[in-house]
Amino acid sequence: MEYPFKNLMEDDSRYLKSFQLFRERSSEQQCMQNFIRGILSDILASIGNGNGCLNVMGVGSGAGNLDLEMFSQLSLTHPGVSVHSEVVEPSSEMLENYQDLVSKTPDLEHVKFNWNKMTALEFEKQWREKNPQKKMDFIHMIQMLYYISDPGATVSFFRSLLNKNGKLLIILVSGKSGWVKLWNYKTKMYQNPISHSVTARDMKSYLDAMGITNTYYELPSQMDITECFNEGDEKGELLLDFLTEVSDFSKTAPPNLRSGLLDLLRHPDCSTEVDGRVIFNNSLGVLVLEPDH
Repeated sequence: MEYPFKNLMEDDSRYLKSFQLFRERSSEQQCMQNFIRGILSDILASIGNGNGCLNVMGVGSGAGNLDLEMFSQLSLTHPGVSVHSEVVEPSSEMLENYQDLVSKTPDLEHVKFNWNKMTALEFEKQWREKNPQKKMDFIHMIQMLYYISDPGATVSFFRSLLNKNGKLLIILVSGKSGWVKLWNYKTKMYQNPISHSVTARDMKSYLDAMGITNTYYELPSQMDITECFNEGDEKGELLLDFLTEVSDFSKTAPPNLRSGLLDLLRHPDCSTEVDGRVIFNNSLGVLVLEPDH
């Protein structure tokens, strides 16, 4: 049955509130920061061709927090090297937040930004028209392939942009994450969900089948969703909005759909209970790809 839900992505203000709460309740940012400062730092040391400049691209960069972490590691692994950064982000508010963060962050004089307010597909079309020869040393695609109808084709395009020693970083939820069960449930809620069920393991299987060399890392992450079970709780309702991608889900969903969702969120395949708190499995998978030449 199709329900008259409002897409959360079309409600910028509520989306940003729910996303910020997700970041506060989740260990996702911390686990990615640890990965960037550890494993990724060693990977970044191998990119570049020694010409004093690195071309970097963030596809779906959001508010830029993780991008700046990567720039910091690039400064450590490639001291004195300038960086040209292509930022691709369709949300006006996210892009403004990124620009504001850059203005408040010292030691970014070596980074030149080119802002692209557009989707990955729009950017691909523009790039093919304007920059057919330009190559990138590092491209990252963090938690954005869910919104692409053909993730394999999109990955193939951006991988084709890599320089000889370039790397493409992809981060998605892992196959063990509670998001997998949640996505399956959301197909009952609406015929055309905002995001698509694609995990890092799905992408790895695709890459392996295509004979594309890749390295896989698992990043354990969790999110406290206890407030979701307190009816009328403002933070709980924002978290439910984020999990369902529906604006004001509790106010628009029929009681049986809401109760079914809450039962699913408590299921051991999605969450565990620790000291009276409901902890959602938000684990991530990371893929690192080499160039296609």
